[in-house]
Amino acid sequence: MSHTVDIPQEIKDSLRKFRFARRNEGSAALVIKINKAKLIMEEVEQFDNISIEELAEELPENSPRYVLLSYQLDHKDGRKSFPLVLINWAPTSSEIGMMTLHASSLLDFQSTADVSKVIEMRDGPEGFTKEAIDAKLLA
Repeated sequence: MSHTVDIPQEIKDSLRKFRFARRNEGSAALVIKINKAKLIMEEVEQFDNISIEELAEELPENSPRYVLLSYQLDHKDGRKSFPLVLINWAPTSSEIGMMTLHASSLLDFQSTADVSKVIEMRDGPEGFTKEAIDAKLLA
């Protein structure tokens, strides 16, 4: 199977390490971008114990990103869980060529990250809120 964008081994290692990190409080995120010139994925940054609102402010308003999120989900019965969620950050103001590249690599990245839950975020920081994620995960 041919891939448009390569996922280097160091990204796979980062994904694995992030996936198996033990967390008992707060949310953590691993942000990945596509280098259009080299057609490879690159790690932008990792955040530990970051709020969703802070994370939304860190993401670019006109460039797509994959955000692997270990999210502190508070259930109605008082339990806490930490589901692994892939946020497909794709603001509508992004350049069309980048959006196409990003969209064409989403399934490959999702499969490599081994994440079943994907949340689309297209309306920028205003739409990326704790309430929006809770609504999608608790539905």
